[in-house]
Amino acid sequence: MRKQKIVSCIMSLVSSLYTKYGIRYTILLLSTCYLLPATGNAQNPDSLWKVYNNKTNADTIRLKALDAIANWYKNGKPDTAIKYAEQELQLAQKLKLKKYQAVAFNTIGGSFYDKGNYTKALAYYLKTLKICEETNNQKAIGICYFNIGLVYFNESAYAKALEYYKKSLQIREKIGDKNGIGYCYSNMGSVYEYQSDYSKALTYYLKSLQVCQELGDSSEMGGCYTNLGNMYGYQANYPKALDYYLKSLLLNKAANNKHEVGVCYSNMADLYNSKADYKLAISYCDSALILFKEIGEMNEERYIYDNLAEAYAKTNKYKEAYEYHVKFKTLTDSLFNADNSKQLSDLKTNFEVEKKEAELKVKSEAEQDKLKAIAREEKKKQQFIIAAVAGVLVIVVIFSLFLLKRFRITQRQKTIIEQQKQRVDEAYNMLHEKNKEVMDSIRYAKRIQTALITSEKYIENSLNRLINRK
Repeated sequence: MRKQKIVSCIMSLVSSLYTKYGIRYTILLLSTCYLLPATGNAQNPDSLWKVYNNKTNADTIRLKALDAIANWYKNGKPDTAIKYAEQELQLAQKLKLKKYQAVAFNTIGGSFYDKGNYTKALAYYLKTLKICEETNNQKAIGICYFNIGLVYFNESAYAKALEYYKKSLQIREKIGDKNGIGYCYSNMGSVYEYQSDYSKALTYYLKSLQVCQELGDSSEMGGCYTNLGNMYGYQANYPKALDYYLKSLLLNKAANNKHEVGVCYSNMADLYNSKADYKLAISYCDSALILFKEIGEMNEERYIYDNLAEAYAKTNKYKEAYEYHVKFKTLTDSLFNADNSKQLSDLKTNFEVEKKEAELKVKSEAEQDKLKAIAREEKKKQQFIIAAVAGVLVIVVIFSLFLLKRFRITQRQKTIIEQQKQRVDEAYNMLHEKNKEVMDSIRYAKRIQTALITSEKYIENSLNRLINRK
């Protein structure tokens, strides 16, 4: 029974990480629950410290106790949680126990996430992912992808958030992690909701609710009811939205889940602001603000300030509206300052572009082997290209030699033809000369013959003259 209570306590802390629109916060302790079973009878920090300080205990038992101490403080005192998680990390590194190093990194990342320092949260989640990939811990890898998606979601990088949620979903479907599948469905719905694709958002929220109902998980059903209430609120179906908010409120009050109760109050304040019932809106904002301050939820606290500023402005109480708007802006700037944005942008670039050397060395040896295999394939391709080019060059050389040979044969044939033509021309000229000599001889003989023979006309004329004389 005691072990069940510890598990229940951890899951209660886990469920407190959900936010206003869908499940924006992961179950940051889920990897701890998976990797580190509940530690005996330890139910408070004092008993846990006794386990840790007893050096006769096994190192793994002491590490589990130290991690439980860190997580005890994580919800409400994240700085204290970071201090103890770093102590856990040092011991795990000294003992060279990678699994516990991953758990410590995850706890530190989750604590920075709760503080709103998303840059450092991403850095530690990436370190966790590296170790989980090295040890091939599929369930933990799925959780890491989920956590990284949360960081991108909170930085409004919705495409990247959806990419990592899908990676997480694939692993969780593969290993049959129904709880994880439900969380992925819900967070994917949140991405589509923030992109105003309400049809897809509603589809994924209903899938998430179905998983929760199959598991009989009433605490998670509360989050699903909240999401569905939001969807109907966007459609201005306020009665149905309020009905789902009230269902969620009842479940979360029964579970003593202060964070989700605060979220329900915040959502109902939004709804009454939309209905112009500002008195009720302010009342629910005040209730939510008390809870969020109590548990140290600064990110949710700033949403309440924004709602209060709107409600007071609508009721012409501009002084109060201005004061709450200043609080909203101040808290927002502290959570999302320019330096954080630059650092997060650098981390994004490293993670996306320089996978081998960047991402805070998150890629595992398996990934490096994959890159080497790709390099070998590229080398083979280059060798093939070189061989192909060399083959083409050989063919070109052979063809050139063939053309050269044909050219030389043609030249020889041309020379022979020119020589034959020259001999024919010479023979023709000689024949022409001989023919000319023969013709000259014939004409000369004819002139001689003509000169020696008296013409008939002359004889006839001479006879005629003689006859006439007689």
